[in-house]
Amino acid sequence: MIERTAVLLAKKGLQGASFSEILEASGAPRGSLYHHFPGGKDELVLAALEHAANQALGVLDRLPGKPAREVAEAFLSLWRSVLARSDFSAGCAVVAVTVAAESPDLRAQAAEILGSWREKLAALFVEGGIPKKKARALAASLVAACEGAVILARAEHSFEPFDLVAAEQLAMIEAAAKSAS
Repeated sequence: MIERTAVLLAKKGLQGASFSEILEASGAPRGSLYHHFPGGKDELVLAALEHAANQALGVLDRLPGKPAREVAEAFLSLWRSVLARSDFSAGCAVVAVTVAAESPDLRAQAAEILGSWREKLAALFVEGGIPKKKARALAASLVAACEGAVILARAEHSFEPFDLVAAEQLAMIEAAAKSAS
């Protein structure tokens, strides 16, 4: 149910991921939803956000000590694969919740997740040769650029905008790494 909810959030947004659709997508009986998530939809969405967060962090956890460019390429590849696997029908579940949630708890969880991605990327960039002060800015830029590039690619049903943004991000990261050497 959690994984299917994350997928529905990424495809249809917070309002589009109804309990009925979640049950249909997961094949779970209605009673199990209320049994496992007595707090209702918000509790399930929080679990789905954690699942989505862990997928991105799992990719980043395999990259300590890698060059900054390789770290950025892996993060970009994660988002490109979301677009490819979904034929441009899915984006980021965390962003979907961020823009639509009325619940302060959901927005706070989304903020925490986006912050954790930025922190992890910044730490990996430092390990990969980028100065700490520059690494934080590049990490924020990469997260923001990926989210925006995913939106553009979905809207245009094309990898072109994503690839253009990715190339610019990689050029910035490469330039920062060279200036640090």
